Amino acid sequence: MSIIEPKIDVLLDKADNDRFLLCSLASKRAHDINDMLRGQRDRALQLQTAVEMARADEIKPLSISFGEIARDDVSYNPESIDVKNH
Repeated sequence: MSIIEPKIDVLLDKADNDRFLLCSLASKRAHDINDMLRGQRDRALQLQTAVEMARADEIKPLSISFGEIARDDVSYNPESIDVKNH
């Protein structure tokens, strides 16, 4: 699997070139998106057809989160990140 859009260089720039930080940001946001979608799915099933629901599931939460990071809709505060030395 490869990321086409947004470019990985753009995403890494948003996470101080730290791929682990990028993964953490994207996974936390994708988890939030997934929870939100799960909560709305029950209500949407009552209002939408199966075809409409299938179209809504085409974009995965992780892809949405990468897009949000690239657009600066999701960011982090470096002062609030706990750094532990071992």
